[in-house]
Amino acid sequence: FLNFISPGLSLASACGSRLISGRIVGGADALNGRWPWQAAVNNRVGLICGGSLINEQWVLSAAHCFKDRPENYNISLGMHELGALNPHGFTAGVKRIIYHPQYTSTGDRGNIALVELMNPVNFTDYIQPICLPSESVTFPSGLECWVTGWGTQNFGGNITNPNTLQEVMLPLIDDKLCDQMYHIDSSASNDTTIIQEEKICAGYEEGGQDSCQGDSGGPLVCEVNGTWIQAGVVSGGDGCGFPYRPGVYTLVSAYETWIKTYIPDFTFSNMSIPPPLITGESRHEPAEGRREPAERMCSEGIKQIKS
Repeated sequence: FLNFISPGLSLASACGSRLISGRIVGGADALNGRWPWQAAVNNRVGLICGGSLINEQWVLSAAHCFKDRPENYNISLGMHELGALNPHGFTAGVKRIIYHPQYTSTGDRGNIALVELMNPVNFTDYIQPICLPSESVTFPSGLECWVTGWGTQNFGGNITNPNTLQEVMLPLIDDKLCDQMYHIDSSASNDTTIIQEEKICAGYEEGGQDSCQGDSGGPLVCEVNGTWIQAGVVSGGDGCGFPYRPGVYTLVSAYETWIKTYIPDFTFSNMSIPPPLITGESRHEPAEGRREPAERMCSEGIKQIKS
């Protein structure tokens, strides 16, 4: 049950701002409005992918999500619970879909897409754009970032479960270490690069927490000095939450030039991100005030595992 009219008055807003904050302790359900840039990509049947709002008329997603004509998709924003009344929701038709020219069905490169909305969005407390990093921005290993989506809770599971937007915190992984992990139990030779330079990885060596198939196209976002910036687009991985197979994301900063080709006036964020402080805590023991979800999110599903 979606509103097909734009909700509320347009609010002037800087990107990467959350007007609604708060945490839900002990659960993976996101608070309504906590991730206001989250988009739901729908076809005529229902949810197929996630995405992120980057300005009034453009959404960023994964190229592999779109296999049909633009008129067969719509984008929902301000959504929290699928299949329920969303008074803050807004749904727009799709005017055009722009695939990166390097994208192929294998998804090895260029798994990123720009989606132009038929109608511009009015920003509200529940609908806000995310910042995108410039090419010069580097994301340090260990930085705690977040993935959100309505994906399945196990590998190969039902994409319609859960209905409530899910969230999970995942640390970034150095690309060389990630590449080494993907070579474990792989037929690829050691001199073959599996994780390309325009990718970024996040998750844990032992698996467990990850993002899953309904989350494809969704954002991997990091908070830097109070501003949220999108590091990656959920693009794939090997299974869901498996050991030595962290989530693999399309590195957004690598595509600044391509994005500017279609949105020339878009402003990218140029910031220096310091490496995270090493506190001596185990990464399995959440720091004070950090929520450790009881449900763990799997990059092609969200698997429910008791902590």
